[in-house]
Amino acid sequence: MRLSRRATILSAVLVPMLALTACSGGTSGGGATGGGDEQVKLTVWSWDGTVEKAVPGFQAANPNIKVEVVNAGSSTDEYKALDNAIQAGSGVPDLAMFEYFVVPYFAIPGKLTDLGELGAGNLKGDYVQAAWNDVTVNGKVYALPSDYGPSAMFYNQATLKKAGVDQPPATWDEYYEAAKKVRALGGDHYIAQDTGDIFFLLSLIWQAGGRPFKVDGTKVHIDFTDEGTTRAVAFWQKMLDEKLVNTKITGWSDDWNRTLNDGSLATQTMGGWLTATLPERAPKAAGDFRVALMPQWKQGDKVGAENGGSSFGIPAAAEHKETAFKFLEYFTHGGGLASRVDDGAFVPNTSVLNNAEFRGKTDKYFGDQKVGAVLAEASETVGTGWQYPPFFEWARSVYGDIASPFYTTGKGSLAEILQQWKQRCVQYGNEQGFQVD
Repeated sequence: MRLSRRATILSAVLVPMLALTACSGGTSGGGATGGGDEQVKLTVWSWDGTVEKAVPGFQAANPNIKVEVVNAGSSTDEYKALDNAIQAGSGVPDLAMFEYFVVPYFAIPGKLTDLGELGAGNLKGDYVQAAWNDVTVNGKVYALPSDYGPSAMFYNQATLKKAGVDQPPATWDEYYEAAKKVRALGGDHYIAQDTGDIFFLLSLIWQAGGRPFKVDGTKVHIDFTDEGTTRAVAFWQKMLDEKLVNTKITGWSDDWNRTLNDGSLATQTMGGWLTATLPERAPKAAGDFRVALMPQWKQGDKVGAENGGSSFGIPAAAEHKETAFKFLEYFTHGGGLASRVDDGAFVPNTSVLNNAEFRGKTDKYFGDQKVGAVLAEASETVGTGWQYPPFFEWARSVYGDIASPFYTTGKGSLAEILQQWKQRCVQYGNEQGFQVD
């Protein structure tokens, strides 16, 4: 997840709508768990700034509950701190934030609470299926989705037209042909950049139907030779071999901002959260960018993938589980959702994605396009059945080390990188007590 700082696609008219909808939520109203005169303090670990926006409303409805939101570090730093607290038996928060791929790591060894026991199963219908799948491990739900990153193609319409491409590529074959036309513009013009972004590559594999990771309890199977994976890898290898991709510009760098600003980078396939940060990174391209679904592997299909997203779970060692779930439901589903949406959070709640105001609002930066409708469709078409191995937090960092020489020297292939990665994952996973083959 790359957290958005401003609401670029959400209308203020959503706030009253969400507030009214949330009033019917089971645990989001007043009457604190630990009621009467008992005071309960909740500690929430989060690097998502929108969570704090929900605190005032929750505390007003539950005056005996005080919520403290603590930034214990982003991603890896927080996970390490949580593991240390669990091992020490003290300092464990009541709620903690997890990227989707980290949920199995904490859930499988029993470090997270089964939220089904607290009533989470009743909320399933208000989340897109793929997001609910992200927080479900071995049939049990261990977290609630809080933000979402459906993969989408952000494209500079002016650059594509300059290259003779009048419509955004609807298929990957069209994307390949468009890439050649963009490259023909010369200079730094490319249709995309890639320096070894594992999440981008996995989104291609995901959309193509590849399911390289299969997890059953502590058993993990890794295979990068299935049909969908092979198709996606071969396509991107062709793009790299023909030098149609900029392999010198790293995402989130100043050079990346420059190429987005001047239009030399024609497209960027990323999570829907890019709508929030793109205007800040490429202000000179205002009015030129648009958003489309990912190109499809087959004409007429509508299949998507994910790139990022986060959730919140309750550690098994948490002291106030019922009260923690009360707040969790409030800011991910109930009365606190509106304040987070208004502050820029992109959420996988169908109550938001299916709302007419959300789908109909135009965005000036994106040429008055109805961006919400595109991202809602992208969220709803994410292919299901994807799994991450429970040690993916380690695996993603190792991938960069393995892939870097290929992108700097051009020697080797993506298929070879994935096989090396698999070998490292198998070794590491088995050392950690999993059964990996």
